[in-house]
Amino acid sequence: MKLLVVLLALLLCGCAEKTEVEKMPASNVTLINVVYDNYQYGPDTKTGWGFGCVVQANETILFDTGGDGPTLLANMEAMGISPEEIEIVVLSHIHGDHTGGLDGFLGENSNVKVYVPASFPESFKESVRARGAEVVGVTGYTKISGGVYTTGELGTSIKEQSLLVETDKGITVITGCAHPGIAHIVEKAKESSGKDIYLVMGGFHLGGESDEEIGSILSGFRGLGVKRVAPCHCTGDRAIYLFGQEYGKDFIKSGTGKIIEA
Repeated sequence: MKLLVVLLALLLCGCAEKTEVEKMPASNVTLINVVYDNYQYGPDTKTGWGFGCVVQANETILFDTGGDGPTLLANMEAMGISPEEIEIVVLSHIHGDHTGGLDGFLGENSNVKVYVPASFPESFKESVRARGAEVVGVTGYTKISGGVYTTGELGTSIKEQSLLVETDKGITVITGCAHPGIAHIVEKAKESSGKDIYLVMGGFHLGGESDEEIGSILSGFRGLGVKRVAPCHCTGDRAIYLFGQEYGKDFIKSGTGKIIEA
C-alpha cells in the first residue's frame, strides 16, 4: 500500500512539472505593451493624447513616451513595468505628444540610450544628455538591438522614424504618427528588412481622410502582404473602423493596457 502511495505521488509530481513547462512561453516571444494612447483598452490605465509602447524583446525598449510623464509612469506601473527595466528609448518624431513623457521617465531612469532622428534640435539632445542619458542620432536604416531596427528618418517637413521588430511570424512595424505616410513607411520597412510584414501598429495619421483615400491605403497594405493591423492614436475613428472591416479577425483592438504578442 505504501509503495502504491509513493508511486502515485511520483506520477502526480511528474505531471505537474510537465504541465508547468508546457505553459511557459517560448523564449523568442516578443511582447508589445501599449503604455500611452488616447484610446483605452485596460480598465486600470489612463488615457492621454499621444502614443507610447514598451517592447519586451532581447532588450526592453520604450518607443515614444506620450504627452506627459505622470500618465506614462502610472500606466507602466499598472501594467507591471518598472522604469528600471527599460534599456533603450526610441523617439519617433519631435512632437510633444510623443516626447512629452521623456523628462518624467528620465527622472526615474536615465541609464538609457535615447535614439532620435538626427534632425532633432541640438537643444533637445543636450537636454537629454543633461539628464544623464546617452543620445544617438539616427539617419538611415539602423540596428538598435537584436532583431530590432529603425527605418531611419523618413519624410520631409516632419521627419520620423518607425520601429521594426523581427519575429518568427515576420516584421512588426510600430509607427508613432506616420507623418511620412503609413503605406510609404510599410513599403520602406519591407524593402529595408527584406522580410514579410506580419503586423503594423500605432498611429496611422488618417483622421479626416476620405473613405476613398483610406480604401487606397488598405489596398496598399494588402498588396504589401500585411497580415494583421492594430491602429490607434491619430489613425481616426473612421479609419480604425474601416481597417476593422477589412481585416476582420486579423484586426487587433488597441489602446492603453493592451499587450500584443508578436
